[in-house]
Amino acid sequence: MSARVCVLHTVASLPAVFDPLLREEAPGVSPYHVVDESLLADTVAHGRLPRTAARLAAYVTHAEAAGARAVLVTCSSVGPAAEAARALTGIPVLRVDDPMAAEAVRKGPRIGVLATLDSTLTPTADLVRRHADAQGAQVAVTTTTCPGAYEARLAGRGEEHDRLIAQEARRLAEDHDVLVLAQASMAAAVGTVAEECGIPVLTSPRSGTAQLAAID
Repeated sequence: MSARVCVLHTVASLPAVFDPLLREEAPGVSPYHVVDESLLADTVAHGRLPRTAARLAAYVTHAEAAGARAVLVTCSSVGPAAEAARALTGIPVLRVDDPMAAEAVRKGPRIGVLATLDSTLTPTADLVRRHADAQGAQVAVTTTTCPGAYEARLAGRGEEHDRLIAQEARRLAEDHDVLVLAQASMAAAVGTVAEECGIPVLTSPRSGTAQLAAID
């Protein structure tokens, strides 16, 4: 019998992104998706709130009660809350961006972190720096947003969203060894960005999903 896992999203379009990755990278699990866009909306509007962290923790404890063997949190903006929830449960609570941050350090030392939301920059940059400390590596981390990209995605203008990400990536590419697209929702832009930048461009969905392959 396959292991049940919960995949927790804050963007409604992401279950469709992760479903094929789950089949490819973690075929031994039986996933179910939970989407709560208000977790991200509150974080964007108010920053890190104790009540937002508590609500995410409630999803984790409910998942454990439902028989889930792990929870994968696909939103980098609430990554710190996902880590805090680990103390409340006996199952793994995984950040989708954890493997990506570790890989960025291996490809550094000049690491550019791009996001479409300010709320994602600090959690992702902090995670990269922690992985650098764990690996004994010295890195320089630059963070930047892609102006207008978030608004374009909300309005359903996917091509404009990807174009604005690629534009900002090109600006950073000359002075960096690797670029990190901090949000799972940015992954669709990676093909264009990588072709134009000529340096590694990392995204979180595939490597983050692959963490579930170890769940039994």
